[in-house]
Amino acid sequence: MAEPRRPAEGCSYRNTDCLERPLKRLFKGLGSGVAACPWPFVLVPLLLSGGLGAGFFFLPQREANDIEEQFTPTWGPAKADRDFVQRYFPTDDSERFSAQRLPTEGAYAALIAVAAGGGSVLDPAARRDLQRLDAAVRTGDYDKLCARSGGTCADPCPEPLLPLLDDAGAAAALENLYFPVSNGSFLGAALGGVRTGADGRVLSARALKLVYYLREDGSAAADSRRWLEGFLQDIPSKLANLTAIQVAYFTSLSRQQEFEGNTNSVIPLFSVTYFLTITFSVVSCLRLSCIRNNVWLACCGVASAGLAVLSSFGLLLFCGVPFVVTVLSAPFLILGVGVDDMFIMIAAWEQSAGKKDKSDVKSRLAETYAEAALSVTITTLTDVLAFFIGTWTAFPSVRSFCLYTGTAFVFCYIYTLTFFGAIIVLNHRREQGNRHWLTCMPVQVGKGQAEKSCLYNACCIGNCSGESSLPESEHPMSIFFKKYYGPFFTNRWIKLLVVLLYGAYLGGSIYGCTQIRQGIDLRNLASDDSYVIPFYDDNDKYFSTYGPRVMVVITESVDYWNETVRLGIENCTQNLEGISYVDKNFSESWLRVYTNLSKSGLINISNKTLFIKNLAVLFRIVPSFEWDINKTEDKIEASRFFIQTVNVTSSIDEKNLLNELRETAKQCSIPLMVYNSAFIYYDQYLVIVQNTVQNIIIAAAAMLVISLLLIPNPLCCVWVTFAIASVIVGVAGFMTFWKVNLDSISMINLVICIGFSVDFSAHISYAFVTSGESSANKRAIEALSVLGYPVLQGAVSTILGVVVLAAAKTYIFRTFFKIMFLVILFGGLHGLVFIPVFLTFFGNFGRSTSNTKSEKPEYRFRDNKDCP
Repeated sequence: MAEPRRPAEGCSYRNTDCLERPLKRLFKGLGSGVAACPWPFVLVPLLLSGGLGAGFFFLPQREANDIEEQFTPTWGPAKADRDFVQRYFPTDDSERFSAQRLPTEGAYAALIAVAAGGGSVLDPAARRDLQRLDAAVRTGDYDKLCARSGGTCADPCPEPLLPLLDDAGAAAALENLYFPVSNGSFLGAALGGVRTGADGRVLSARALKLVYYLREDGSAAADSRRWLEGFLQDIPSKLANLTAIQVAYFTSLSRQQEFEGNTNSVIPLFSVTYFLTITFSVVSCLRLSCIRNNVWLACCGVASAGLAVLSSFGLLLFCGVPFVVTVLSAPFLILGVGVDDMFIMIAAWEQSAGKKDKSDVKSRLAETYAEAALSVTITTLTDVLAFFIGTWTAFPSVRSFCLYTGTAFVFCYIYTLTFFGAIIVLNHRREQGNRHWLTCMPVQVGKGQAEKSCLYNACCIGNCSGESSLPESEHPMSIFFKKYYGPFFTNRWIKLLVVLLYGAYLGGSIYGCTQIRQGIDLRNLASDDSYVIPFYDDNDKYFSTYGPRVMVVITESVDYWNETVRLGIENCTQNLEGISYVDKNFSESWLRVYTNLSKSGLINISNKTLFIKNLAVLFRIVPSFEWDINKTEDKIEASRFFIQTVNVTSSIDEKNLLNELRETAKQCSIPLMVYNSAFIYYDQYLVIVQNTVQNIIIAAAAMLVISLLLIPNPLCCVWVTFAIASVIVGVAGFMTFWKVNLDSISMINLVICIGFSVDFSAHISYAFVTSGESSANKRAIEALSVLGYPVLQGAVSTILGVVVLAAAKTYIFRTFFKIMFLVILFGGLHGLVFIPVFLTFFGNFGRSTSNTKSEKPEYRFRDNKDCP
């Protein structure tokens, strides 16, 4: 196959190969060096991998699976707000505990009891079970470790509901139970599935939530943790004897423990993945000749990808880079891409046999590197850039994944050009010595072998005749794409159908993009069979009407004794209460109570001295208000009040609630801050879309620059741009239909889309514009005949690398599979269907003038891994 004619000098617009030619010369020199002395290129990667692999000894120290740290924005506003609350409103778990005033979730064990058989937790049988349940929880050191208020353990439910846990006076108390407020206590967060009468009296209730808080101060924190761990071990057996209620349980440790347990669920899948990949590689490179069989090349190619994982992970562990659970998805992807690179090298090596003397290994490997290494460089560079750009994010889990995966891609590239290239040379020496692929024993062919049995000759030579196998003909799949597939899709009616199909694809994708759900649901961090899932389900079903109770903090010292200032605070409070997600009937404000006391004439707050002095009266009436004011002898440094949110049932509601509260507080003349511990997770909504769009735009721009520099035809860049945009829109839209949210996990995969979009689109369009055929249809057919099977094979190998994740019991890994499947599916559709058809509509536009029908260009690509 002749080299295409190049411009005599300089770089033309249509064939900008200024960078391609020097790179080819560089790779030819590397190939010659590897061929001349292969053993150092085998041994050094093995020794380097062994040395760097020692970094895995640091794995236990590098594990960073704290959910808040890894899956929330690093500089989220709520984290700064929490620091402010902790500084100005310190808690005292041993004497003055109040759940709504906690700056964190606290240490607790929570239970949701649901009446069995559609009954009510107020029924006598359910109450008896509730009493047994309460007694079972209060065992061991609970009385010593419980959070206390007023000298006793904090109640697990509001005071009006305590008779449910004690027979004494229960019937009479329950007759006067109202909802959602009873005797001044808010019941909305504790009693669920409530049916009330016209007067608000409770008639029945399906569920009761009990929360047992423990101390976190000083040495009690470690003891409380041990108690919670014991609780999780013992509670299942204690629930077995309860017949009138069904109980779901959860603790402050549960979410983190279940998330960390995901590691164990995915490790067994590694062996399955390597088995599938090795099998696919071996089958793809299997040959009838026992001498020219490429089985060992296939196995060493998979081993090369494994060495890349070992080296890159070990190096980063040595360097102290945090290792997050999401990084466990990386080896599956690296394995698929590493196999792709291996196939490129094998295909180029096989094709070099037709141009060079088969015995001249230096010339053949130089030619192989000149063609294959350039393609591997293009695709690796685009993928690595996509991952390293992905590190520019506010989510540490994304940064860790992108850093580990990008570094592994670099090692995979290096080992493909060194270790695997050397393996090719050693395998060639075996072939030249006429040695069997498995035993490496010399194989005699020709005269004398005909006397052997057919079975012997078939096993040792590859045919019954005893004669050496002849070179194999064109691959049947290439013939299929040339004679059947290409002509079928260049038919005018089929092309019209493809255009309509693309319109439906694009329309569905755009609609899906408008329905994207944002944010990671915390239940998705646990496995499907975790005990926390029923708790989340019951909580959503029975307790979603009332959302988090929000602190509204006045962050600076203001003149509370000034009536104008008080009116300003009241206006701000009413504005917050006017938000659709807030119920003003459940607000709690010390300043309102204090002002009403003044209006009633009980106290005088007309000046600074009296205002500060008479606070003691307020604290005697409502002792808990003392915890809401940070004061010195002559001023109030900060204070807070509380508002109750309602109907926060989805991620959209959470996002809107946070935005409306913060915007309203910002517009207030008084310096206000709104805070709840849940806002730390809500902060992801503020940056997830911005980070995703930013990374996609930057990565896409980088891909285009690389394409312009390394793919010598600018029109290809137009199709690269088209493919990137189209595939990203498709993946983002259809992941909505597959119930995948836009969160830090899916954001990783959207960035990956860009690299793989380039892989599928760049070379098929370049093959078209550089074809020497006379018509657009014929050029499309030729491009498909050369690239169709390799693109299909590349898609299959990459899917095999991640398909086992579909069986994972965890959302994180299933999401990785789902999006990678969409990326490969849509990328393959663009490479095999949409782009070839669309190219035929453009005729000769952008066609390289350097080619004639008798002189066809040579091109290599990531997926050219047809092993003859």
